[in-house]
Amino acid sequence: MATARTEITEIVTGLGMLGFASLEHAITVRSALVRNVETVHFERLEDAFAQGTHRREFVVAWANGEAFARSNDGLRGRPPWQVEWKGPHKPPGYEQIPADLRVDHVYLLSCKYGSTILHNVSPAHLFDRRLADRRGERVDWFATVAPEAYQDLYSACRAEMGRDELPADVGDLRTDHRRVFKSLPRTWSAGTAEPYHELVRSVSVVSAQRWNASLTPAVREEFLWRILRLQPSPYFVLGATDEHDPLRYRVLTPWDFRARFAFRAFDAWPHVVGQPIVRWRAVVLDRVLGTERTIDGHVEIRWSHGRFSGVPEAKVHLDSHPHTVAGYEPLS
Repeated sequence: MATARTEITEIVTGLGMLGFASLEHAITVRSALVRNVETVHFERLEDAFAQGTHRREFVVAWANGEAFARSNDGLRGRPPWQVEWKGPHKPPGYEQIPADLRVDHVYLLSCKYGSTILHNVSPAHLFDRRLADRRGERVDWFATVAPEAYQDLYSACRAEMGRDELPADVGDLRTDHRRVFKSLPRTWSAGTAEPYHELVRSVSVVSAQRWNASLTPAVREEFLWRILRLQPSPYFVLGATDEHDPLRYRVLTPWDFRARFAFRAFDAWPHVVGQPIVRWRAVVLDRVLGTERTIDGHVEIRWSHGRFSGVPEAKVHLDSHPHTVAGYEPLS
């Protein structure tokens, strides 16, 4: 089930397009023009609105829907025939466009509130396969790129907990073994801090090396399109920053991108801090303005379900403000 915050931001964004005089009225009417939103969803919206919870999300989402309805890039003041909410569905395959709403069977909209994440994928899919070849196998990235540091950290944790029944080799851990690591304190102890720092350093450095090695000059521009989620068809993003400032932009196609921008560079480098991180930067030339534009981001590599639990995942973040990113055009 979608969280209350997700339901509010996505459904209310759609309601804002319908031309109602107020958000309260729109929730009360429960318009049939909004598809896949059932009575239970409207009841939760009414309760949250009455209680004043997520007030900022209500306000920004409603304003975003109204803005899209008026926008020349959007509905241009024309009331939509229908707004379809995709809801907490599981896609039948690999969806390229992260759409949450579909308007009149044509306009695809992604609702992105308080998140800078572009992708949440396996490290191998990002660093080795460049987001191109999506396979089913899951690998332990820490064991792959930093086996010695990973083993040293595991051995230090095993000794500190005094759990001799655990296997000596980290690669032999089973699911039932991994549960015991939830008892570890949130901060690393004096005996585990140094091996953890070495794991962070090794994973960051080797991940950046493998990423740069896979990004030959011939594929770097195409990879930039992938990491920014440019697709053959344009779509829209409506949302807000962590500071609740509205985000409203159109995601260009690769065709549009090349007409406006000339690719210059894409680079990645390790950033050794509290967890494995790889930073990335792209540089393009704006043909219209005649100036270079940079796009900055970073990748967090971490366990998916806590220490030694679940294979590591790679969260790709966009650090630049979306309205300044080449390929993202603010709504007009």
